[in-house]
Amino acid sequence: MPSIENRIDTLESLLGQFIVNTDVALRRLEREMQAFKDEMRAFKNEMKDFKDEMKVFKDEMRAFKDEVKEDQKKRNQEWSNLAKKMGTLVEDLIAPALRLVLSKYFQCEVQMEGQRVYSRRGGESYEVDALAVCADRVFMVEVKSSPRERDIDEIQEKSGRFFEFFPEHRGKELVVIFGSVTFPEQVIRYGSRKGVYVMGYREWEYMDILNFEEVRKGAP
Repeated sequence: MPSIENRIDTLESLLGQFIVNTDVALRRLEREMQAFKDEMRAFKNEMKDFKDEMKVFKDEMRAFKDEVKEDQKKRNQEWSNLAKKMGTLVEDLIAPALRLVLSKYFQCEVQMEGQRVYSRRGGESYEVDALAVCADRVFMVEVKSSPRERDIDEIQEKSGRFFEFFPEHRGKELVVIFGSVTFPEQVIRYGSRKGVYVMGYREWEYMDILNFEEVRKGAP
């Protein structure tokens, strides 16, 4: 039977091996943890670089969009000036945008439309710059290159005889729209007070009704 001394020696030897093995394992774990930390640090740096690159890309895209928008505005201005000179505001600016505008604001599906629509009755002639007909409404659009407040009065007076010359549209609501390229603010306000919708470029980006809510609310 082994003596106590031998058993103690054996235990000490086993303990020593355990300590050595544990130390080796701890050192290996420490190296692996350090390697993992280094990889994580490298990954974070890569992610930071990626975020920085994405920020630069977004800034470049924003600048590009702004540049495109400015170019579009300039083209709209140039096209509008040309249309003014050629007298084709109705054909080139108002008519192409009319369907979209009527759909957006009046949920109107245009059934018939025309430009420079002419009627003659009882020896009198009557011409509308643009006309659009929906199920329950008919839209009379008058266009001026240099809009003034008195134009609105004249358009309203003219609209009072609309059904005399276009009796086929009786029973429909007549909606009057004053169209141009741009409008002075005082003309827009005057149109709102008179219940006349004003249609022109919104910040040179697209054709739009500029006082829809004001007219609907009955601006003072």
